Amino acid sequence: MKKILVTGGAGYIGSHTCKLLAANGYDPVVYDDLSTGYEWAVKWGELEIGGLRDEARLLEVCRLHKPEVVLHFASFINVGESVSNPIKYYSNNVGGTMALLRVMQQCGMKNLVYSSSCAVYGLPEFLPLTEGHNQAPHNPYGWSKFMCERVIEDYQQAFGLRHVALRYFNAAGADPEGEIGEAHLPETHIIPLVLDVAKGQRDVFTVNGNDYDTEDGTCVRDYIHVNDLASAHLLALEYLLNGGDSQAFNLGNGAGYSIQQVVETARKITGHTIPTRVGERRAGDTPMLISDSSRAHDILGWSPSRADLAIQIEDAWRWHKNFEH
Repeated sequence: MKKILVTGGAGYIGSHTCKLLAANGYDPVVYDDLSTGYEWAVKWGELEIGGLRDEARLLEVCRLHKPEVVLHFASFINVGESVSNPIKYYSNNVGGTMALLRVMQQCGMKNLVYSSSCAVYGLPEFLPLTEGHNQAPHNPYGWSKFMCERVIEDYQQAFGLRHVALRYFNAAGADPEGEIGEAHLPETHIIPLVLDVAKGQRDVFTVNGNDYDTEDGTCVRDYIHVNDLASAHLLALEYLLNGGDSQAFNLGNGAGYSIQQVVETARKITGHTIPTRVGERRAGDTPMLISDSSRAHDILGWSPSRADLAIQIEDAWRWHKNFEH
């Protein structure tokens, strides 16, 4: 079986991707320091504990396993925290990616799938967003992803690194079979925060601003099921193994839902009232983000299979109501 190194494979999207890799005949090797990931989420493949910037440890792991492709998930992802502590994000996200690239070069590893973000675009000049949209990130998290993409492209020019950058929109949902799901400490993502209220772990859900230029005043996002993100990673690594050229791809459903629509859908699915209150806008947020993912469809053959918001929340609720931190 082909070995695939999965940095951050103990995290939310990485663990779902490892399950899909294993189901398709690959042998995932998870490299994670468990600072934000969980050992219980590593159910498919071997866990190698180490930090991304620990180049000696990373080099040891790569020489031992000799992976054919690297899937690079490991990063900090909290937009608000990136605004208040930008150095943390540049040091970890950019510095860690540079360390990984140096090790890949030393080991002669030429194939990388990078987990990027729609945050590289910044404030939309048009919607839906295409890969050709101007890139002017609105927060340090987005800039860190932008910088990583730039460094990866430069490594291609200098050393022949072949890569795919996958620009996610808002990851949502959980494994439909209930084996793994979303769990962040602290939690900052909208759907699990709403479900925390339904579960009785929070008293109220705070809507961060209701005065945006959207239909109901709350932010609109393109929610993409975590399993659909995992399938894109599988297609991307096979695309590289089959000789595909380096590319960047948006990953979204092409439909936007407001925060208020998320709350209303969660109320129907959970049967709970889910009280809300309006709070301050969150630093770094943009009013509306919707993807044009036609390039991923045309080149990778990727199409979302769990696009409906209700399905995403149903899957998340199935996991969330039974999970205890």
